[in-house]
Amino acid sequence: MDLGLSGKRAIVTGGSRGIGRAVARGLALEGVDVVLAARSADTLAATAKELSQETGRRVIGVPTDTGDEESVRALVQTVVDELGGVDILVNSAATPWSSGKPRDFASTTDDLVREEVEIKVLGYLRTAREVAPHFIEQGWGRIINISGLGARQSNSIAQTVRNVSVAALTKNLADELGPHGINVTVVHPGLTRTERLTDRLAAQSETEGISVAELEERLVTNSIGRIVDASEVADVVTFLASPRGVAITGDAVAAGGGVPGFVYY
Repeated sequence: MDLGLSGKRAIVTGGSRGIGRAVARGLALEGVDVVLAARSADTLAATAKELSQETGRRVIGVPTDTGDEESVRALVQTVVDELGGVDILVNSAATPWSSGKPRDFASTTDDLVREEVEIKVLGYLRTAREVAPHFIEQGWGRIINISGLGARQSNSIAQTVRNVSVAALTKNLADELGPHGINVTVVHPGLTRTERLTDRLAAQSETEGISVAELEERLVTNSIGRIVDASEVADVVTFLASPRGVAITGDAVAAGGGVPGFVYY
């Protein structure tokens, strides 16, 4: 199936590692020129070079802090200057929840929730706000917000709030921007094989003397019985970013391999 993406121009925030990197690669393999945005200049440059060499597309790294409005504004202007415009925004810039943050009610401070909302919710809003006028002017655009299945469980107040908030942001934008030819969707990954997970399991394997394959088996709780790879989440996002995905907007698409026992409708 030709996704009709060749020649499109995309911004992928959080694009230097993990799901963001996999999405950038997936888009570039479909003929999209991509600007990667993240805070680490060195990692960005290395990733941009690798993806450009692999895919043959223009892949540019632009150091960006999505927590800062001026930084986001400069990012979008750079994309317009370098690529002549922008067609796709994939928001994936967020700190991973598993980085030792407290989960219980008593430890959930205002600052903890505020930090999560600032980066993952307001950061997504800032980038969407900057690209929207360009999408409206050309009558076409795609915004895909990467959230997480933490939106569907009471694992942590801060985690649930940030992910549900991304879904709420998505629906509001979809309804307002839809008449202008702009689709907005949210993708909820579950446990995903990224560089971070691979490194963690490799270290744990060495410490405990247990194979990585066995450690992965212990983590699996989904319907397909294995961990979903970042490239497989990227396949979903790439479709949603394409003209072929026009029928899907405002909705949440789960990409975690299925949650056994629950019916979502």
